[in-house]
Amino acid sequence: MHLTRRQLLGSSGIAAAPLLLAGCGFVPSAAKRTSSTGTLSFTTWGTDAELAGFRKAIAGFEKANPGSKVDLNAVPYEQMFSNIDAQLQAGNPPDVFRVPYYTFGAYAGQGQLLDLSKHLPSGFADRFTPQAWAAVQNGGKPFGVPHHTDTSAILYNKQALDDAGVTDIPTRLDDAWTWQQFRAVAQRLRRAQPDAKYPFGVNWQGNGVTRWLSWLFQSDGRFLTEDLSAAAIDSNAGRAAVDFTKSFFPDRLVPPNDSVKSSTYAADSWYNQTTAMVFSGAFAIPDATDALKFEWGATFAPRNTRAGSDFGGNALVATKAAEGKAELIAAFFAHVTEEEQMRDFCANASLLPTRADLVKDGIEFAVRPELSPVFVGQASAVQASDSGQVASPKMSAIITVLQDELERAFVGGRGTAATIAALKTGIDKAVTA
Repeated sequence: MHLTRRQLLGSSGIAAAPLLLAGCGFVPSAAKRTSSTGTLSFTTWGTDAELAGFRKAIAGFEKANPGSKVDLNAVPYEQMFSNIDAQLQAGNPPDVFRVPYYTFGAYAGQGQLLDLSKHLPSGFADRFTPQAWAAVQNGGKPFGVPHHTDTSAILYNKQALDDAGVTDIPTRLDDAWTWQQFRAVAQRLRRAQPDAKYPFGVNWQGNGVTRWLSWLFQSDGRFLTEDLSAAAIDSNAGRAAVDFTKSFFPDRLVPPNDSVKSSTYAADSWYNQTTAMVFSGAFAIPDATDALKFEWGATFAPRNTRAGSDFGGNALVATKAAEGKAELIAAFFAHVTEEEQMRDFCANASLLPTRADLVKDGIEFAVRPELSPVFVGQASAVQASDSGQVASPKMSAIITVLQDELERAFVGGRGTAATIAALKTGIDKAVTA
């Protein structure tokens, strides 16, 4: 299956203690060695680079664990979760599958995933960043491992910015444009461009509506309470985020079709040079490098009260039905999240690591390595309290609320107060259903 990063733009929505993989087994503690033999079924989607990374990791795992085998089943993203849901219902799910963080909570909350807390050794969590580990928790227990992440920064058309006199591009997260500075840049672009072109596009289409939450986090806000039991969006931060983002449309800073329910992805407008900038994940870099004929670069998303960003990417989870293979699963999860495997996977697929040591030391993308610090730095803006909310078991229902109510604000022109009231009511209903 061939899937470009551009095709995934709308579907994809940051000191480690290493585990030992020795010879024929996974060593969860100094006192106990358990067998890592048997066969695992593993279902995923992916770009060519991602699938190549998985195959390389699987080959290394099988070599390190004689008697083990991992059968990789690659499916189109559009079929991935309808297949998984049907298999779960029929009682024949794969042992392991890949899942976006914003979907993880629904499976964990319904009791469909394997609780890994009894099978992962003490200290396993230490290899990951706090925000990554928070994204695979349900009820304080891990039901998956954070395999990689991605987050949205700004890709820009250099000539378009030059023509507008915008030449001071932030090169450090601490120097990212404030909301006011970002608006000023956008207004300069608006004045410098013809009516049919726009300053920027935002990648919040489809399930990517979770990326709107970045603006909420940048105002140091929440959409759920700390125990994830109720809405917390009725706040000054929530009102600031709604007010700022809905102003993009009447001020003509984004194309009219850049709403959350648009069938056109924001990246398409940037590719055809209808927009000068676009919010995008790092996984777009290889495809953009191959396809674009203009000079382009990347800079950080704007900040308000603080820097903030979306926690994209995917986890690896095991189904509860695979409990009899728990030690083999734990060994496989340990292997694919080791330093060498994660660095190789992320560098070649232009994705971001979830290991704390790789985040601290940085990685270099195989394509456009000079852009790596922008995306690694942007991912560091995610806080554990942000990613933990997205792991809510009710996130799928919350996504629908965000889509409906933000569309009414962006396209329908509904005011901020009414939008916040509707978001609060909808989120409360979603989490109590």
